[in-house]
Amino acid sequence: MKRAWIIGCLLLAVIACQGCKKQQEEPESTLLYEDEIEDSDNYIVVGFAQVGSESDWRLANTQSFRDTFREDKGYYLLFEDGQQKQENQIKAIRNFILQEVDYIILDPIVETGWDAVLQEAKVAGIPVILSDRLVEVEDSSLYTCWVGSDFEEEGRIAGRWLKAYLEEEGRADEEIRIVTLQGTLDSSAQIGRTVGFDKILRQQENWTMLDRGSGDFTLTKGREVMESFLDLYDDIDVVVCENDNMAFGAIEAIRAAGKTCGPSGEIIMISIDGTRAALDAMAEGEIHMVMECNPLLGPMVEEIIQRLERGEEVERVQYVEEQYFDASMDLERIMESRTY
Repeated sequence: MKRAWIIGCLLLAVIACQGCKKQQEEPESTLLYEDEIEDSDNYIVVGFAQVGSESDWRLANTQSFRDTFREDKGYYLLFEDGQQKQENQIKAIRNFILQEVDYIILDPIVETGWDAVLQEAKVAGIPVILSDRLVEVEDSSLYTCWVGSDFEEEGRIAGRWLKAYLEEEGRADEEIRIVTLQGTLDSSAQIGRTVGFDKILRQQENWTMLDRGSGDFTLTKGREVMESFLDLYDDIDVVVCENDNMAFGAIEAIRAAGKTCGPSGEIIMISIDGTRAALDAMAEGEIHMVMECNPLLGPMVEEIIQRLERGEEVERVQYVEEQYFDASMDLERIMESRTY
Protein backbone atom coordinates (compact mmCIF):
# COMPACT_ATOMS: atom_id res chain seq x y z
CA MET A 1 0.00 0.00 0.00
CA LYS A 2 1.26 3.42 -0.89
CA ARG A 3 1.91 5.70 2.09
CA ALA A 4 1.45 8.85 0.05
CA TRP A 5 -2.00 7.73 -0.97
CA ILE A 6 -3.03 7.11 2.65
CA ILE A 7 -1.76 10.49 3.81
CA GLY A 8 -3.53 12.22 0.93
CA CYS A 9 -6.77 10.44 1.69
CA LEU A 10 -6.50 11.35 5.37
CA LEU A 11 -6.08 15.02 4.49
CA LEU A 12 -9.05 14.90 2.14
CA ALA A 13 -11.13 13.24 4.83
CA VAL A 14 -10.29 15.95 7.35
CA ILE A 15 -11.16 18.71 4.87
CA ALA A 16 -14.40 17.04 3.83
CA CYS A 17 -15.55 16.58 7.40
CA GLN A 18 -14.92 20.19 8.50
CA GLY A 19 -18.13 22.22 8.78
CA CYS A 20 -20.45 19.41 7.67
CA LYS A 21 -22.47 16.73 9.41
CA LYS A 22 -21.91 13.16 8.34
CA GLN A 23 -24.94 11.65 6.61
CA GLN A 24 -26.46 8.64 8.33
CA GLU A 25 -26.34 6.56 5.16
CA GLU A 26 -22.69 7.40 4.46
CA PRO A 27 -20.53 4.24 4.42
CA GLU A 28 -17.91 3.73 7.07
CA SER A 29 -14.58 5.38 6.38
CA THR A 30 -12.11 3.19 4.54
CA LEU A 31 -9.09 5.20 5.74
CA LEU A 32 -6.46 3.92 8.10
CA TYR A 33 -5.97 5.67 11.41
CA GLU A 34 -2.97 7.94 11.68
CA ASP A 35 -1.13 5.66 14.10
CA GLU A 36 -1.31 2.87 11.51
CA ILE A 37 0.45 4.81 8.77
CA GLU A 38 3.90 3.63 9.83
CA ASP A 39 2.83 0.02 9.14
CA SER A 40 0.93 0.76 5.94
CA ASP A 41 3.43 -0.99 3.67
CA ASN A 42 2.44 -4.27 5.33
CA TYR A 43 -1.13 -4.12 4.00
CA ILE A 44 -2.38 -5.65 0.77
CA VAL A 45 -4.90 -3.14 -0.56
CA VAL A 46 -7.90 -4.67 -2.31
CA GLY A 47 -10.56 -2.71 -4.19
CA PHE A 48 -13.89 -4.51 -4.52
CA ALA A 49 -16.54 -3.26 -7.01
CA GLN A 50 -19.72 -5.06 -5.94
CA VAL A 51 -22.99 -5.28 -7.91
CA GLY A 52 -25.18 -3.85 -5.16
CA SER A 53 -27.35 -5.06 -2.28
CA GLU A 54 -30.35 -6.28 -4.26
CA SER A 55 -30.76 -9.67 -2.59
CA ASP A 56 -30.06 -11.78 0.48
CA TRP A 57 -27.47 -13.65 -1.59
CA ARG A 58 -25.66 -10.41 -2.40
CA LEU A 59 -25.54 -9.36 1.25
CA ALA A 60 -24.03 -12.72 2.21
CA ASN A 61 -21.53 -12.42 -0.63
CA THR A 62 -20.45 -8.94 0.49
CA GLN A 63 -20.08 -10.09 4.09
CA SER A 64 -17.87 -12.97 2.96
CA PHE A 65 -15.42 -10.47 1.45
CA ARG A 66 -15.59 -8.15 4.47
CA ASP A 67 -14.90 -11.08 6.81
CA THR A 68 -12.00 -12.28 4.66
CA PHE A 69 -10.14 -9.08 3.80
CA ARG A 70 -9.69 -7.67 7.28
CA GLU A 71 -6.93 -5.45 8.57
CA ASP A 72 -5.97 -7.96 11.27
CA LYS A 73 -5.22 -10.41 8.43
CA GLY A 74 -3.01 -7.92 6.60
CA TYR A 75 -5.53 -6.54 4.11
CA TYR A 76 -7.14 -3.21 3.52
CA LEU A 77 -10.49 -3.43 1.71
CA LEU A 78 -11.92 -0.56 -0.31
CA PHE A 79 -15.55 -1.46 -0.97
CA GLU A 80 -17.80 0.18 -3.58
CA ASP A 81 -21.50 -0.65 -4.03
CA GLY A 82 -22.38 -0.35 -7.72
CA GLN A 83 -26.10 -0.02 -6.96
CA GLN A 84 -26.76 -2.20 -10.02
CA LYS A 85 -25.37 0.44 -12.40
CA GLN A 86 -22.40 -0.41 -14.58
CA GLU A 87 -21.29 3.22 -14.75
CA ASN A 88 -20.86 3.19 -10.96
CA GLN A 89 -18.62 0.14 -11.14
CA ILE A 90 -16.52 1.64 -13.93
CA LYS A 91 -16.06 4.80 -11.87
CA ALA A 92 -15.09 2.70 -8.84
CA ILE A 93 -12.46 0.78 -10.82
CA ARG A 94 -10.94 4.02 -12.09
CA ASN A 95 -10.81 5.31 -8.53
CA PHE A 96 -9.07 2.11 -7.44
CA ILE A 97 -6.50 2.63 -10.19
CA LEU A 98 -5.89 6.23 -9.09
CA GLN A 99 -5.46 5.02 -5.51
CA GLU A 100 -2.90 2.42 -6.67
CA VAL A 101 -4.54 -0.57 -5.01
CA ASP A 102 -2.75 -3.91 -5.19
CA TYR A 103 -5.69 -5.93 -6.53
CA ILE A 104 -9.12 -5.23 -7.97
CA ILE A 105 -12.06 -7.59 -7.47
CA LEU A 106 -14.93 -7.03 -9.88
CA ASP A 107 -18.39 -8.60 -9.74
CA PRO A 108 -19.67 -7.23 -13.06
CA ILE A 109 -23.32 -6.23 -13.34
CA VAL A 110 -23.39 -7.16 -17.04
CA GLU A 111 -20.91 -8.99 -19.26
CA THR A 112 -20.10 -6.37 -21.90
CA GLY A 113 -18.62 -2.87 -21.86
CA TRP A 114 -15.52 -3.52 -19.75
CA ASP A 115 -12.68 -3.48 -22.30
CA ALA A 116 -11.60 0.14 -21.80
CA VAL A 117 -11.51 0.26 -18.00
CA LEU A 118 -9.91 -3.18 -17.66
CA GLN A 119 -7.25 -2.09 -20.15
CA GLU A 120 -6.55 0.86 -17.85
CA ALA A 121 -6.08 -1.52 -14.94
CA LYS A 122 -3.76 -3.70 -17.02
CA VAL A 123 -1.63 -0.68 -18.00
CA ALA A 124 -1.43 0.25 -14.31
CA GLY A 125 -0.20 -3.26 -13.52
CA ILE A 126 -3.12 -4.10 -11.22
CA PRO A 127 -4.44 -7.69 -11.42
CA VAL A 128 -8.21 -7.93 -11.80
CA ILE A 129 -10.02 -10.92 -10.31
CA LEU A 130 -13.59 -11.53 -11.47
CA SER A 131 -15.99 -12.80 -8.82
CA ASP A 132 -19.43 -14.36 -9.33
CA ARG A 133 -20.15 -13.00 -12.83
CA LEU A 134 -18.16 -12.98 -16.06
CA VAL A 135 -17.16 -10.36 -18.61
CA GLU A 136 -17.01 -10.56 -22.38
CA VAL A 137 -13.84 -8.84 -23.61
CA GLU A 138 -11.74 -9.05 -26.76
CA ASP A 139 -8.53 -9.56 -24.79
CA SER A 140 -8.86 -12.26 -22.11
CA SER A 141 -5.60 -11.12 -20.51
CA LEU A 142 -7.45 -8.06 -19.17
CA TYR A 143 -8.36 -10.11 -16.10
CA THR A 144 -6.33 -12.65 -14.16
CA CYS A 145 -9.00 -15.23 -13.34
CA TRP A 146 -12.63 -15.80 -12.43
CA VAL A 147 -14.18 -17.40 -9.33
CA GLY A 148 -17.84 -18.30 -9.02
CA SER A 149 -20.71 -20.64 -9.81
CA ASP A 150 -21.39 -22.73 -12.88
CA PHE A 151 -24.62 -20.88 -13.67
CA GLU A 152 -25.50 -23.04 -16.64
CA GLU A 153 -25.12 -26.17 -14.55
CA GLU A 154 -27.40 -24.62 -11.91
CA GLY A 155 -30.09 -24.27 -14.57
CA ARG A 156 -29.54 -27.81 -15.81
CA ILE A 157 -29.78 -29.25 -12.29
CA ALA A 158 -33.06 -27.39 -11.72
CA GLY A 159 -34.40 -28.86 -14.98
CA ARG A 160 -33.22 -32.37 -14.18
CA TRP A 161 -34.76 -32.16 -10.72
CA LEU A 162 -38.12 -31.09 -12.21
CA LYS A 163 -38.05 -34.02 -14.64
CA ALA A 164 -37.36 -36.51 -11.82
CA TYR A 165 -40.00 -34.94 -9.57
CA LEU A 166 -42.71 -35.14 -12.24
CA GLU A 167 -41.83 -38.80 -12.81
CA GLU A 168 -42.13 -39.53 -9.09
CA GLU A 169 -45.51 -37.78 -9.01
CA GLY A 170 -46.79 -39.78 -11.98
CA ARG A 171 -46.96 -36.65 -14.15
CA ALA A 172 -44.18 -37.43 -16.60
CA ASP A 173 -46.58 -37.54 -19.57
CA GLU A 174 -48.70 -34.51 -18.62
CA GLU A 175 -48.55 -31.20 -20.41
CA ILE A 176 -46.39 -29.01 -18.16
CA ARG A 177 -46.66 -25.23 -18.51
CA ILE A 178 -43.76 -23.20 -17.15
CA VAL A 179 -42.91 -19.52 -16.56
CA THR A 180 -39.48 -18.17 -15.64
CA LEU A 181 -38.58 -15.12 -13.58
CA GLN A 182 -35.20 -14.16 -14.99
CA GLY A 183 -32.53 -12.13 -13.25
CA THR A 184 -30.89 -8.95 -14.54
CA LEU A 185 -30.80 -9.42 -18.30
CA ASP A 186 -27.33 -9.95 -19.81
CA SER A 187 -25.80 -10.78 -16.44
CA SER A 188 -23.82 -14.02 -16.28
CA ALA A 189 -26.20 -15.55 -13.76
CA GLN A 190 -29.26 -14.80 -15.90
CA ILE A 191 -27.67 -16.03 -19.12
CA GLY A 192 -26.31 -19.24 -17.62
CA ARG A 193 -29.41 -20.22 -15.65
CA THR A 194 -31.75 -19.50 -18.56
CA VAL A 195 -29.60 -21.45 -21.02
CA GLY A 196 -29.08 -24.37 -18.63
CA PHE A 197 -32.76 -24.88 -17.85
CA ASP A 198 -33.66 -24.41 -21.51
CA LYS A 199 -31.39 -27.29 -22.49
CA ILE A 200 -33.43 -29.65 -20.31
CA LEU A 201 -36.70 -28.04 -21.41
CA ARG A 202 -35.99 -28.72 -25.09
CA GLN A 203 -35.54 -32.42 -24.32
CA GLN A 204 -39.09 -32.69 -22.95
CA GLU A 205 -41.74 -32.64 -25.68
CA ASN A 206 -44.57 -32.08 -23.20
CA TRP A 207 -43.00 -29.06 -21.46
CA THR A 208 -43.99 -25.58 -22.66
CA MET A 209 -42.33 -22.33 -21.62
CA LEU A 210 -45.30 -19.95 -21.54
CA ASP A 211 -43.28 -16.84 -20.80
CA ARG A 212 -40.09 -15.35 -19.38
CA GLY A 213 -39.63 -11.96 -17.75
CA SER A 214 -36.89 -10.17 -15.87
CA GLY A 215 -37.45 -9.48 -12.19
CA ASP A 216 -33.94 -7.99 -11.92
CA PHE A 217 -33.11 -10.31 -8.99
CA THR A 218 -35.37 -8.29 -6.64
CA LEU A 219 -38.46 -9.22 -4.63
CA THR A 220 -40.51 -6.23 -5.79
CA LYS A 221 -39.90 -6.75 -9.50
CA GLY A 222 -40.28 -10.49 -9.10
CA ARG A 223 -43.73 -9.93 -7.64
CA GLU A 224 -44.64 -7.56 -10.48
CA VAL A 225 -43.56 -10.03 -13.17
CA MET A 226 -45.43 -12.88 -11.47
CA GLU A 227 -48.56 -10.75 -11.23
CA SER A 228 -48.41 -10.15 -14.98
CA PHE A 229 -47.95 -13.89 -15.64
CA LEU A 230 -50.97 -14.73 -13.48
CA ASP A 231 -53.05 -12.18 -15.38
CA LEU A 232 -52.02 -13.68 -18.72
CA TYR A 233 -52.10 -17.41 -17.91
CA ASP A 234 -54.49 -19.38 -15.73
CA ASP A 235 -52.79 -22.73 -16.23
CA ILE A 236 -49.25 -22.28 -14.83
CA ASP A 237 -47.81 -25.55 -13.49
CA VAL A 238 -44.22 -24.50 -12.69
CA VAL A 239 -42.50 -21.25 -11.74
CA VAL A 240 -38.72 -21.14 -12.13
CA CYS A 241 -37.11 -18.23 -10.26
CA GLU A 242 -33.50 -17.38 -11.04
CA ASN A 243 -32.95 -16.19 -7.47
CA ASP A 244 -34.59 -16.48 -4.06
CA ASN A 245 -35.77 -12.90 -3.69
CA MET A 246 -37.76 -13.09 -6.91
CA ALA A 247 -39.24 -16.36 -5.61
CA PHE A 248 -40.42 -14.57 -2.46
CA GLY A 249 -42.09 -11.93 -4.64
CA ALA A 250 -43.66 -14.63 -6.82
CA ILE A 251 -45.06 -16.38 -3.73
CA GLU A 252 -46.66 -13.12 -2.61
CA ALA A 253 -48.26 -12.66 -6.04
CA ILE A 254 -49.53 -16.25 -6.11
CA ARG A 255 -51.12 -15.86 -2.69
CA ALA A 256 -52.71 -12.55 -3.65
CA ALA A 257 -54.23 -14.23 -6.72
CA GLY A 258 -55.89 -16.83 -4.52
CA LYS A 259 -53.63 -19.63 -5.70
CA THR A 260 -51.22 -21.89 -3.81
CA CYS A 261 -47.68 -23.15 -4.36
CA GLY A 262 -45.34 -25.64 -2.77
CA PRO A 263 -45.58 -29.43 -2.32
CA SER A 264 -49.22 -29.21 -1.19
CA GLY A 265 -50.18 -26.44 -3.61
CA GLU A 266 -51.14 -26.00 -7.24
CA ILE A 267 -47.86 -24.59 -8.56
CA ILE A 268 -44.40 -26.13 -8.41
CA MET A 269 -41.88 -23.54 -7.16
CA ILE A 270 -38.19 -23.78 -8.06
CA SER A 271 -35.63 -21.21 -6.93
CA ILE A 272 -31.89 -20.66 -7.26
CA ASP A 273 -29.63 -19.22 -4.52
CA GLY A 274 -30.18 -21.37 -1.45
CA THR A 275 -30.28 -18.72 1.26
CA ARG A 276 -31.57 -19.57 4.72
CA ALA A 277 -34.75 -17.61 3.99
CA ALA A 278 -35.44 -19.86 0.99
CA LEU A 279 -34.91 -22.98 3.10
CA ASP A 280 -37.30 -21.50 5.67
CA ALA A 281 -39.87 -21.00 2.91
CA MET A 282 -39.33 -24.59 1.82
CA ALA A 283 -39.84 -25.81 5.39
CA GLU A 284 -43.08 -23.83 5.46
CA GLY A 285 -44.27 -25.65 2.34
CA GLU A 286 -43.98 -22.80 -0.18
CA ILE A 287 -41.03 -23.94 -2.31
CA HIS A 288 -40.31 -27.39 -3.77
CA MET A 289 -36.63 -27.12 -4.67
CA VAL A 290 -33.76 -24.68 -4.23
CA MET A 291 -30.52 -24.88 -6.20
CA GLU A 292 -27.65 -23.52 -4.15
CA CYS A 293 -25.52 -20.66 -5.45
CA ASN A 294 -22.72 -20.42 -2.91
CA PRO A 295 -21.99 -16.75 -2.06
CA LEU A 296 -18.98 -17.42 0.18
CA LEU A 297 -16.34 -16.53 -2.39
CA GLY A 298 -14.08 -14.41 -0.17
CA PRO A 299 -11.76 -17.23 0.99
CA MET A 300 -11.30 -18.52 -2.59
CA VAL A 301 -10.32 -15.05 -3.80
CA GLU A 302 -7.95 -14.64 -0.85
CA GLU A 303 -6.22 -17.89 -1.77
CA ILE A 304 -5.76 -16.58 -5.32
CA ILE A 305 -4.25 -13.35 -4.06
CA GLN A 306 -1.87 -15.19 -1.74
CA ARG A 307 -0.71 -17.37 -4.64
CA LEU A 308 -0.16 -14.29 -6.80
CA GLU A 309 1.80 -12.70 -3.96
CA ARG A 310 4.09 -15.73 -4.04
CA GLY A 311 4.48 -15.42 -7.80
CA GLU A 312 2.56 -18.61 -8.52
CA GLU A 313 0.26 -19.35 -11.44
CA VAL A 314 -3.49 -19.54 -10.80
CA GLU A 315 -6.23 -21.35 -12.70
CA ARG A 316 -8.24 -19.08 -15.00
CA VAL A 317 -11.60 -20.57 -13.98
CA GLN A 318 -12.44 -21.78 -10.47
CA TYR A 319 -15.87 -23.09 -9.50
CA VAL A 320 -17.25 -23.03 -5.97
CA GLU A 321 -18.87 -26.19 -4.58
CA GLU A 322 -22.70 -26.25 -4.62
CA GLN A 323 -25.66 -28.59 -4.11
CA TYR A 324 -29.46 -28.57 -4.31
CA PHE A 325 -32.10 -28.94 -1.60
CA ASP A 326 -35.70 -30.09 -1.81
CA ALA A 327 -38.63 -30.58 0.52
CA SER A 328 -37.90 -34.29 0.98
CA MET A 329 -34.63 -33.56 2.83
CA ASP A 330 -33.96 -33.02 6.54
CA LEU A 331 -34.10 -29.23 6.33
CA GLU A 332 -33.72 -28.73 10.09
CA ARG A 333 -30.39 -30.52 10.06
CA ILE A 334 -29.25 -28.66 6.94
CA MET A 335 -30.05 -25.27 8.45
CA GLU A 336 -28.11 -26.04 11.63
CA SER A 337 -24.85 -25.63 9.71
CA ARG A 338 -26.08 -22.92 7.34
CA THR A 339 -24.05 -19.69 7.52
CA TYR A 340 -26.11 -17.63 5.05
